[in-house]
Amino acid sequence: MSRCDGASGSKKPRSDSNSNCSKDLNGSADGTGDGGGSRDKVALITGITGQDGSYLAEFLLKKDYEVHGIIRRASTFNTTRIEHLYADPKAHKGGKMKLHYGDMTDSSSLVKIINMVKPTEIYNLAAQSHVKVSFDLSEYTAEVDAVGTLRILDAIRTCGIEKLVRFYQASTSELYGKVVETPQNEQTPFYPRSPYACAKMYGFWIVINYREAYNMYACNGILFNHESPRRGENFVTRKITRSVAKILLNQMEYFELGNLDSKRDWGHASDYVEAMWMMLQRDSPSDYVIATGETHSVREFVEAAFKHIGREITWQGSGVEEVGIERSTDTVRVRINPKYFRPTEVDLLLGDASKAKRELNWTPKWSFLQLVSDMMNADIELMKKNPIA
Repeated sequence: MSRCDGASGSKKPRSDSNSNCSKDLNGSADGTGDGGGSRDKVALITGITGQDGSYLAEFLLKKDYEVHGIIRRASTFNTTRIEHLYADPKAHKGGKMKLHYGDMTDSSSLVKIINMVKPTEIYNLAAQSHVKVSFDLSEYTAEVDAVGTLRILDAIRTCGIEKLVRFYQASTSELYGKVVETPQNEQTPFYPRSPYACAKMYGFWIVINYREAYNMYACNGILFNHESPRRGENFVTRKITRSVAKILLNQMEYFELGNLDSKRDWGHASDYVEAMWMMLQRDSPSDYVIATGETHSVREFVEAAFKHIGREITWQGSGVEEVGIERSTDTVRVRINPKYFRPTEVDLLLGDASKAKRELNWTPKWSFLQLVSDMMNADIELMKKNPIA
């Protein structure tokens, strides 16, 4: 259920014989789910254990929200991104953050959780969000990303709170796919190029349909690529920073990538979750592109990561034979592997966030090089502590 690491995000199993969604993190019944705090600001986040979910939970807790998250039951602990948000991390006691078992493919669990929590804001960040994986898990991607969005909207209406709750849908720049104009804004036609993008396109339009049909406060955030040290390891940016960190520490000689010339508009996830919140604070709902307005290639990202550790990469060859060579040692550090190519590629994404800047007063705080440095610093420390991470 996370945008960054599969449909479930991270998991925290808890015992519950009567309900899949009524336990606090320390195992005590949470009743209404209010934890004794104010009911004025109550947020429910699907995909809370993913990159965006963790930053959003952190952001909302600082604003004194009571934060609830939906996670899937699993046999392993995998709540690394939000463990620092527990009131008592050693005991996994949540305080104003509470987790509930649920699943985007199970409408009954969504109804139970929404009815119990009675949120004032819902952020739907849950998704199978890996584009290449969506070609292998196309049906599952549709179930979670497309129909899952519909299930939440219907659950809101079933609970009778469609006039009381504000709903945010995590949309994506992948909707633009084979772009018909550059840069892309809210009026740019979509041309999805993957099962993931197609599923997200359904989610985008069903949100608009419910907004217009039932007068719901529901909006789409068309977020362009956003990264951080909490990015999933199988995404290209995190793969690069992890690998370069390992090379610095002599734990790896080289790594493999796919399309080096693919260009993206990369921002920092912490900037983008603030934009999500801003969208739900306006008097009326609307849809917004969130982007930096700059584009960089995978090749540039590699070069910036190596530059951070004081090394320069030069490129030799072409196509699948191209390699990235460390200038000072003539060592091959980057190779091309065709298995990382997508069946249909998205070559260029560049967002125009003028509407968000004008109406939300939102501007990104992190530059591209600051983003790369933040990720590199975190991964260097990670690999020093745990070389097999």
